[in-house]
Amino acid sequence: MANYGEDLFKGTARYYSKYRPIYPSFLIRFLIDQFKMNGKGRMLDLGCGTGQLTFRFTDWFEEIIAIDTDPEMLLEAKRLSNEYRVENVKFINKTLEDYQVRANDRFTFVTIAKAFHWLNREATLETLYDMLPDQGGVAIIDHYSPNEEQLPWQTKLSEVVREWYGNERRAGNSTYVHPTLSHQDIVINSRFELEVHQLPVYEHIWSIETIIGHLYSTSYGAQRFLGENKTMFEKHLTEELLAIDETGVFKENMNLTVILAMKNMRNRE
Repeated sequence: MANYGEDLFKGTARYYSKYRPIYPSFLIRFLIDQFKMNGKGRMLDLGCGTGQLTFRFTDWFEEIIAIDTDPEMLLEAKRLSNEYRVENVKFINKTLEDYQVRANDRFTFVTIAKAFHWLNREATLETLYDMLPDQGGVAIIDHYSPNEEQLPWQTKLSEVVREWYGNERRAGNSTYVHPTLSHQDIVINSRFELEVHQLPVYEHIWSIETIIGHLYSTSYGAQRFLGENKTMFEKHLTEELLAIDETGVFKENMNLTVILAMKNMRNRE
């Protein structure tokens, strides 16, 4: 696993909380039904970021532990927690391994949303297995669709980003290398049992503001990489996108995959 350093998402937290697309309600309902949530027990949100998914489950557990290694993300999550008056979530700035050694906690349900590729996946699942009861599980949630054809506006966005950011996809103190083994393969090779659920495709509407804000929320598109060129970049991208659609409204059909790592799945009723 590559070591991207401590600045992987430096300066992105406010953009992350404001511009990352909200998870659809049918995802939440699917997980509630799948794990028979009833307001009892404890949940772990690993790689919680600013808490987009964490906050959606506050009514369904007695306590939620939300872990992330980025202090800026957690500061934003705590700000939102105060704003929403959430009282049953603890945000913790540690790795899973450091937390597990000190707390020795157990959970009924774990989520890893769009963060599994940043982790040591094999070690993470091995640690989580002993933190879950029988019939418990890990929900790995991702929009990743590498074979999906880009829309014209997405192609233009990629071209402009390469022009201003460079051809390499930066990530912290290095460049991003996508894992060669799929998440599914990692689960199959673990002590967990695999379930894969492709949820319904849904439409997301983008504006030029949200496209730029979302870019600034990513590890490779952090605003700090632009330096003094921020204004010129935004002007260039805005002009290129309006040339494609003068309304400035862009649609995307989004895929959502839920990979479940289930503990002792065969014994479920």
